[in-house]
Amino acid sequence: MTHHLEISPADTGFMIMCAGLVQLMTPGLAFFYGGLVRHHNSIAMMSQNFVSLAVTSVVWVIFLFSLCFGESWDPWGIIGNPTTFAFFQTVGMHEPLTNGTSGGTTARIPGLLFGFYQCMFAVITPALMTGAFADRMRYKAWLLFLILWLMLVYAPWCHMVWGGGLFAKMGVQDFAGGIVVHTTAGFSCNAILLVLGRRAVLPGGEEDMDIPHSVPLTFLGTALLWFGWFGFNCGSALSANSVAATAGWNSQVSAAAAMMSWTIIDWFVKGKPGLVGKCVGCIAGLATVTPAAGFIQPWGALIVGLVAAPSCYACVLLSKRLGFDDALDVWGVHGMGGALGTILLGVLADGAECADAATAPEWCVNPGTVVRSPKQFGIQVMAAVLCAFHSFVMSYLLLKLIGLGFTLTYTAEEQHAIDTFEHGEVGYYHVTAEIRESSSPRAVSLEKASPPPPSEQLAPEDLDVETTDAYESTEESESIAWATKKKGGGCVMM
Repeated sequence: MTHHLEISPADTGFMIMCAGLVQLMTPGLAFFYGGLVRHHNSIAMMSQNFVSLAVTSVVWVIFLFSLCFGESWDPWGIIGNPTTFAFFQTVGMHEPLTNGTSGGTTARIPGLLFGFYQCMFAVITPALMTGAFADRMRYKAWLLFLILWLMLVYAPWCHMVWGGGLFAKMGVQDFAGGIVVHTTAGFSCNAILLVLGRRAVLPGGEEDMDIPHSVPLTFLGTALLWFGWFGFNCGSALSANSVAATAGWNSQVSAAAAMMSWTIIDWFVKGKPGLVGKCVGCIAGLATVTPAAGFIQPWGALIVGLVAAPSCYACVLLSKRLGFDDALDVWGVHGMGGALGTILLGVLADGAECADAATAPEWCVNPGTVVRSPKQFGIQVMAAVLCAFHSFVMSYLLLKLIGLGFTLTYTAEEQHAIDTFEHGEVGYYHVTAEIRESSSPRAVSLEKASPPPPSEQLAPEDLDVETTDAYESTEESESIAWATKKKGGGCVMM
């Protein structure tokens, strides 16, 4: 069959690998967020992230892929026809898609692979929001909101920007998700926070709810996200070519510059260069460069990273000043980062000499696609602003509607033991605690302890030879256990 010749084995292999890398980002995000929340709610956070892999993939097969990349269902190109690729029945296994400018008229990969790759974007986008409303939204409400949000927020913007719809025809560019992924999720968070309110503090409790319970888990999540982001940005070239290579290097440069800038700011503001700040700075750089990664020169990526850190840092502080309890700073890092990168594309893309692919110089990154100009800058600003507005309003209305039939938030006591109350599991059985079955949601009773007085502590030389090794092997674990008890049961990760 002649249509087999349209498929590039090299591009196909490359895109399979990229799809796997983007899939890895969702578990990576679960680790990243899971380490930042309090230990007794870490399972709930990871579950809210991980479940999107199941729910979104199933909905994607049935109709969501069609809403994103199907033929326009309306005369303006706002949403796709849900029957175009329903149940993937008409998605080619041996030829590219025949519909959607992003999807297949230029890509030399099977349509099925394109659907697989894009599904991973749809999976992680709503999962980004879970960090903002940590410890608050009930699991049932989240599952319903997840499906409706994909249909009414993600799908329209995916179709309008990547599926050949309204904004694609206007010339809006978004290489890998500054608008479709980060702006939609980030600005939806503020609407969610307005509905759900702040996290509850029990009477007499003055704990700092923003202190991560496990920095190593957050670091692990950051490493997985950074690694997976190469599939996110390189794969958006839809081919193993120079554009993919440039996007990968730009991602590295921007992440490094933003991490360095964020660390310097943290050092100045807090007096210490913390690891969490490095992790957040890295993510800010990656989110901000995403919409421009395959359209700008490496020097432009350096500028993006250096601008991303102070801008996102300021937005995080602004969010707190305005009273939003954005637990993990999703709006400041992802929402504003994605919007900022979308706008910067209009001024950092190659010049007019790269407009025509046939005559463009060899140094052009992605000739024939987008060039910097006042007009392009204005188009990018318009798209970012409209996306932010639509995402905010639609998310607010959706959650208010869901609240008419479901309880949205946990009670104050439930918020301090969501893992046991909602999932019947705990993240750390080795924490000095008594896990009791109780009708009360506060199922975790933590034991308080004090260290033995110095007069009662035995030195190794006072022990028999046979017991010295045992003493030395348990000394460190006992110290950790005592430190854990003294902090009221908080987990110390090694």
